[in-house]
Amino acid sequence: MPKDAADAAKIEAASGARPSLLRRGILLVLSSPSGAGKTTLVRRLLEAEPDQFFMSVSVTTRKPRPGEVDGRDYRFVDAASFKALREAGDLLEWAEVFGNCYGTERQQVEYAIGQGHDVLFDIDWQGARQLAESMPRDLVRVFILPPSGKSLEQRLRNRNMDSDDVVAGRMAKAAGEISHWPEYDYIIVNEDVDESFRALQAIVAAERLKRERQIGMSDFVRWIEDDL
Repeated sequence: MPKDAADAAKIEAASGARPSLLRRGILLVLSSPSGAGKTTLVRRLLEAEPDQFFMSVSVTTRKPRPGEVDGRDYRFVDAASFKALREAGDLLEWAEVFGNCYGTERQQVEYAIGQGHDVLFDIDWQGARQLAESMPRDLVRVFILPPSGKSLEQRLRNRNMDSDDVVAGRMAKAAGEISHWPEYDYIIVNEDVDESFRALQAIVAAERLKRERQIGMSDFVRWIEDDL
């Protein structure tokens, strides 16, 4: 039984059958300051392609909150287990936030993209930078910007979720996050969410068609040449 799409392509080629146009999946990272609309775009992408996109499930030392399910929202572990994963090199990226550790397990991600699925990451620039070191050829980084600083503040206030102090803290943090925009492959200014979503879909379509991701293309082209 083939382990991944590449093995399946080799088996098809050896049989003389028309090779499938298989591809390797992408690691799609979306980052933005809080309030720029990233969560909405993530949700719409998952709804549009539920069988193709998988949301990366982080492993964390944080305690579960009411309603959270282990394995769906996060994989909850103790500090010793997290340290063991980190020291064994089993995490693609990790960070400590407010005293709790969060990370992405290597095995689940490598398996998914090897099967031709795409993995979606909602992480900050620090996580994106670590993924760029771990799996640079598979990574696609998109940074979501607000149309202006005032609009970002207004969106945060319109959510009616945070106090004035929290909003002020998020605005102060936004400047530092936005300063990392040159590290990303694509930038979307989220003035209109429908237009931004179409731009995101165009990015995904183009990245899927890149030659180096078309792992079945060499066999397919040889099959065409033999048929001429």
